[in-house]
Amino acid sequence: MSKDTTVNKISDERDENEESFIEKLGPGLITGAADDDPSGIATYSQGGAQFGNQIFWTVIFTFPLMVGIQIVSARLGRVSGYGLAGIMRRHYSPALLYGLVGALLVANTINIAADISAMGDALVLLVGGHRHVYAASLGIFSCALQIFVSYKRYVRVLKWLTLSLFAYVGVVFTVSIPWGSIIRDTLWPSISFKADYITTLVAIFGTTISPYLFFWQASQEVEDLRAVKSDKPLRNYPEQAKKHLHRIKIDTYVGMGISNLIAFFIMLTTAVTLHQHGITDIQTSAQAAEALRPIAGQFAFFMFSMGIIGTGLLAVPVLAGSAAFAVAETFRWKRGLELTPIAGIRFYGIIAASTLIGIALGFTRIDPIKALFWSAVINGVISVPIMAVMMRMAVNPKIMGEFVISPRLRVLGWAATLVMLSAVVVMLVQMIV
Repeated sequence: MSKDTTVNKISDERDENEESFIEKLGPGLITGAADDDPSGIATYSQGGAQFGNQIFWTVIFTFPLMVGIQIVSARLGRVSGYGLAGIMRRHYSPALLYGLVGALLVANTINIAADISAMGDALVLLVGGHRHVYAASLGIFSCALQIFVSYKRYVRVLKWLTLSLFAYVGVVFTVSIPWGSIIRDTLWPSISFKADYITTLVAIFGTTISPYLFFWQASQEVEDLRAVKSDKPLRNYPEQAKKHLHRIKIDTYVGMGISNLIAFFIMLTTAVTLHQHGITDIQTSAQAAEALRPIAGQFAFFMFSMGIIGTGLLAVPVLAGSAAFAVAETFRWKRGLELTPIAGIRFYGIIAASTLIGIALGFTRIDPIKALFWSAVINGVISVPIMAVMMRMAVNPKIMGEFVISPRLRVLGWAATLVMLSAVVVMLVQMIV
């Protein structure tokens, strides 16, 4: 074999290895990126602006919990061949299923409204004009992508949109960062037990671990399964388990890692700029971007604003899509982003309805901040029973066959459930008192 041939062969093998790693990133990567939506950006910005370095530890604390519960959701989809609602329909009472899916649909629609409004506000900051026009245009564009673009192409679009998250990494390089104190305060935090600090923690946990993420990742595993003819549910084809369970693990670790990394950079940016300048009351992501301009400069403002638009275009389809998958499985409708608009008219109808209602809410007198608050309340409340049901399903041999989850995943999953239960209890107590 000639030297040139050997070099070419090594190069081809390297390209194949790189491609195989990229192909492993899909549902987990998109799910993690969608977690940093404009509403989440507002929450992280508020945390950084109000409490500075005191809030950074949350990204480390929530990371293993996110990984655990998202791996559980992904395995449920890949092993059974059904999304979460489909599994619930087969093994749980209709009352529980309808209640959880209905609450998910309401929460997602309100969240869509908040995210679309945030994108419109961000575009106004960048170019001027009318926020309602921008919000409606971006919402309709997002909806059209889901309905008229084939699944394989659509997933590529979502993967590229994850790059918009790195706008928040870029912002950090425009300001001075005291890395020594940042690292120290992240690893050895100064935790407060004051009401406003606890409220912020509850908000961060609620926006980091959300029901729509569980439904989306499980459904996308099923979508990927259907997109490849040779792939089958692992329960019936255990010989495929090694490949896919390993891929799910890598995909989820990378996706949740990127999600928390970006959340850290958003908190960091607002902590070293807004917090240090006494600006502590940030209610929206667009407000955070505007406040950055006189402190961190035009470039930081531009990057922060563009990130809001990019993450919104990524998150709105996930919110609408997760609701559509849940409703369609509940009522046994045809479902899937590979369907034509006619074949999947009811499935796409849910996507269109939730998006259009979200757009319409932006034209009403409903306060988007209050709407976002109630969305967080609903998400927090329904996340606990959903997570508890998921954990029960994941250890049920009738559902998982030989692939019931390991003791380690059980610990992580139940720990995440307990954290969310605690957050909900604290939130409800503060609402009552």
